[in-house]
Amino acid sequence: MTGTSESAARQHILESGKACIIGAGISGLTAAKALKDRGLPYDHFELGSDLGGLWRFDNDNDRSAAYRTLHINSSKHNMELEDFPMPEEFPVFGHHAEVLRYFEAYADAFDLTSRITFNTGVEHADRVDPNTWRVRLTTGEEREYGAVLVATGHHWNPRWPDFPGTFDGRVLHSHAYREPEDFAGDRVLVVGIGNSACDIIVDLCRVAGQVTLSTRSSAWVLPKYVLGHPLDQWTNPYMEYLPVSVRRALFKLLVWMSVGDQERYGLPKPDHDLMEEHPTISQELLSQIGHGRVAVRPNIDRLDGSTVHFEDGVSEDFDAIIYATGYDIAFPFLPDDLFSVENNRVRLYRYVVPPELPGLYFLGLIQPLGAVMPLVEKQAKWVADLLAGQAAVPSMDAMEREIDAALTAMQNRYTASPRHTIQVDFWNYMHEMEREMRQGAKRAERLNLEPAAGSRAVVQEA
Repeated sequence: MTGTSESAARQHILESGKACIIGAGISGLTAAKALKDRGLPYDHFELGSDLGGLWRFDNDNDRSAAYRTLHINSSKHNMELEDFPMPEEFPVFGHHAEVLRYFEAYADAFDLTSRITFNTGVEHADRVDPNTWRVRLTTGEEREYGAVLVATGHHWNPRWPDFPGTFDGRVLHSHAYREPEDFAGDRVLVVGIGNSACDIIVDLCRVAGQVTLSTRSSAWVLPKYVLGHPLDQWTNPYMEYLPVSVRRALFKLLVWMSVGDQERYGLPKPDHDLMEEHPTISQELLSQIGHGRVAVRPNIDRLDGSTVHFEDGVSEDFDAIIYATGYDIAFPFLPDDLFSVENNRVRLYRYVVPPELPGLYFLGLIQPLGAVMPLVEKQAKWVADLLAGQAAVPSMDAMEREIDAALTAMQNRYTASPRHTIQVDFWNYMHEMEREMRQGAKRAERLNLEPAAGSRAVVQEA
């Protein structure tokens, strides 16, 4: 499709219509505020009975992976929203209940809650024509919209490993873990060494009879505090101008000054370099390993009843296995022939816009080295600018080239894994979005695609 036909297909006019926001976690809430600020009409749907998404413990939408002791890994200084600063009394690393209260206060301050339709999800969303999306709700009702904003998150669809044999004990994914007391006195094997795995291991070692960590490749375990300051306060906007190799060397020095050589605690050296995988942050894991409260084993070779055989030839009996093995990205309400995800890879311009589908946007579909909240707020403002006709995206070819470049850079930097498909550096991505918003405003001005009276436009440069 070229020339006028491409321009017509990709220019989306939202005439007297609405946008549909799916999900009322922080991505959905910031999207609602951004649309409201620009006077754009929208409907907002949440499957559960209240807002908060991941941060609502035991959320009845069954999407939350929060456990009772969950705290943020990013400091409050990096996770606060531009439009709603953190209260002074908020702890540096707040508990999930405190994070939820912050989100509730944000929604109340901008009168967002009353606009959310709770206990209502989206079962199906498909494009009727270039300007119209038909959405079927869990109530059975169908509605038409000019745009669909997907804010459902990507930490809800557990990824399960496939080891030979069977295990007769209790098996669950970390997504279902809630209380350490549920495993009091048990011999528990935790598979994985990401942030959730380490939090759960530290949780369990205080009450379980035995806790063992199984890891295929080990990890660089970074402390929450370095020389008395939160780890993420050692990063700054200017670090994006430094080569990754220089940033890596600086962080290695900081970590060595704080905890030394992690092999001395009993955790193997990773088979990859620092910053080649998403970092694991834990203030306590290394000390618990050093105290002998957590054993470390390599990857599982096979399962046999209550016995687990490891790749180093050691065999041990366990009562329970917790797989902290990550998540698969999925959007079951979108037809596969419209938008598909393969091996957790998505083709999105700035991780938000599918070039060939005007009117469809994804918010929060990133895995940052840092806090996600300010980044999704920036995404939401950009999408609202596009919907209001205050910004435009580049040509489809330009977007595709940018996507290819981002995927190539990610493949060159990170180890090959479904875990590393939507990685971004906090400050790099923040500045990238700010530049995109400035350039998008200039594109819109050049294209002279201001929306007509009584209408809104998603303006996209041909």
